[in-house]
Amino acid sequence: MDNREESILSYTFPGGQPQGKPIFITSKIREAMVAELTAINDYNYHIANSNMEEVNRVWRMIMLDEKKHYGMFLTLLRKYDPVQYQTYLYYQNTHLDVKEPMQTYRPNYDKQLILNLVRSDLKGELETAVLYDQYAAEISIPDVSHVFSVISRDEKFHAEHLTKLLISYDPDPYNGLK
Repeated sequence: MDNREESILSYTFPGGQPQGKPIFITSKIREAMVAELTAINDYNYHIANSNMEEVNRVWRMIMLDEKKHYGMFLTLLRKYDPVQYQTYLYYQNTHLDVKEPMQTYRPNYDKQLILNLVRSDLKGELETAVLYDQYAAEISIPDVSHVFSVISRDEKFHAEHLTKLLISYDPDPYNGLK
């Protein structure tokens, strides 16, 4: 399947950018959940492919925040989408038997590739902050607007933390940033 076919089958373009412009509040929440899942997957992939403990520690901390954000958005979705809530109630009564542990994989990426991943992560955090700030301003439902605003603030913290990591490891200057 080429990238064009993949984008037709997915709500997001390759790289995680949304294809549509959601109108409904529940669609905006789902779009945010897609962004959080994309971030979780990306950070998890980066951690699995790095042996740099300091970098992995930062990625893991941010990944845990992204998981928290996913949960915050899912809680809102269940509140404002009755079908989602009914489905949640249905699955509360089911039990999954986990039969095997998750596999682990740790290749040895070099430090330059890690810097590329950090810059890519910065891009994602900044894009997410832009989207969430916009939704916080547009949405008139107080608790939904508040969650978007709170999570946008977290994304801005992540961007600064990743910037600190980047300038700590990248030997090139960033206009005197420290």
